[in-house]
Amino acid sequence: QLQLVESGGNLVQPGGSLRLSCAVSGDTLENYAIGWFRQVPGKEREGISFIGLSGDSAIYADSVKGRFTVSRDNAKNTVYLQMNSLKFEDTAVYYCAATPFSLNPSTWQSGPFGAWGQGTQVTVSS
Repeated sequence: QLQLVESGGNLVQPGGSLRLSCAVSGDTLENYAIGWFRQVPGKEREGISFIGLSGDSAIYADSVKGRFTVSRDNAKNTVYLQMNSLKFEDTAVYYCAATPFSLNPSTWQSGPFGAWGQGTQVTVSS
């Protein structure tokens, strides 16, 4: 059974950086595309980044474009989300999710994603 575990969340000041990791087990990462989502209590979950099977295509939400970078290391079965120039509004629980499908770049947030991690908290505060 595919399992995803996020890590790297922390408290950081505005303008700072964090790198989140999404470790995949139970199968080979190369079989999956990975989406990153975030959610604030009381708000809808937001899809912020997606990296395809080959890793040569990445999609970003406008809210993070130019600040966040997604990458994958299939040898380590891990996907990373490098977050720079963090803002107060980036505070959320961040989740990664896996799909074996090639998703439409315009609607990737709708999935389907068959496996999700438990989330990691990112807090941006001074």
